Amino acid sequence: MTTSPGRRRSLGRAWPWIKYGGGIALGALALWVVAGRRGELSGASHYLDHLRWQWLVIAAAVELASFVAFAALQGRLLEAGGVRIPLRRLTAVTLASTAIASSIPAGPLVSSVFAYRQYRRYGADGALATWTLAAVFVTAAVSLAVVAGAGLAIAGAEGANLDLVGVTAGVLAAALVMGALFLQRRIAVWVITGAVRLSSRWIRWPQGDVAARVDTFVLRLTTVVLSGPRIARAAGWGLANWIFDCGCLALSFLAVGVGVPWKGLLLAYGAGQLAANLPITPGGLGVVEGSLTIALVAFGGSETSTVAAVLLYRILSFWIVLPIGWGTWAALVWSDRRAWPEDEIVPVPDTAEVTR
Repeated sequence: MTTSPGRRRSLGRAWPWIKYGGGIALGALALWVVAGRRGELSGASHYLDHLRWQWLVIAAAVELASFVAFAALQGRLLEAGGVRIPLRRLTAVTLASTAIASSIPAGPLVSSVFAYRQYRRYGADGALATWTLAAVFVTAAVSLAVVAGAGLAIAGAEGANLDLVGVTAGVLAAALVMGALFLQRRIAVWVITGAVRLSSRWIRWPQGDVAARVDTFVLRLTTVVLSGPRIARAAGWGLANWIFDCGCLALSFLAVGVGVPWKGLLLAYGAGQLAANLPITPGGLGVVEGSLTIALVAFGGSETSTVAAVLLYRILSFWIVLPIGWGTWAALVWSDRRAWPEDEIVPVPDTAEVTR
């Protein structure tokens, strides 16, 4: 039995909404399960009613620093292709993209398109903008895997009891291989060129002008050079993004007035972020809270205080970001309709001319 092309297209258009609706349902189920633990929530509300405001302010500042670090990562990668975008602009793009990815159907795809258009607005061509999006993804994945691996090493035998050794080691190995392949431009060009040739031979696409554009795109990719220092800086900003975000989680414990479960913090955080990136619920709603709480309690944290700290962390890193990010998106869209000042676009030398 075959499915008609029209039905497949309809299913393809409806799939993001189906997945989003399913994610909302799973998130509601997770909240319902949590609501059934009213004793823990009642205790958590007690902690949230007696916040240490100085630690709360520091936690919010550290979370903002994680967004700035992610923006700096994008800036360093764009500079490798000869485009420099002000850090404040990239920070605004990061906030807006995060809100988009976390709150609408097909959010990650829509947020990538939004970031792509912002890169183009400042002079990046299509190849560089696409390469930057891919490089950001690879760098973030590798650095998160390194954080999770470090957490596993710190946790030691207790981490093994959570059955996270195989998953974390596998994710770390896969991320490192992906990063190594990405840096091998010849392999990337060979794979893309081979795929295009097979497509042209078997399905007669691309042809003519489209094929020429693809060749130009592939050639442009080979001009993006990541030297050793640039790779180190990009990796550093990628790690800083996760470390600052994990710092917000640690400071959330201090803000509710309890000690930080340091031994299991990085491992629990890494597992929570890996869960957040699975396409299950929007922004990992319910999944992150559950995985973080379970892992941290397994390392000796009090259940009620851990729930309070995790909820506070999610308020700072997820819920507050949504209105701020959408407000930033509106401001960016409005500013794009105005004349752009010339001093916002600052060209950098071609990578072949940069000396270290």
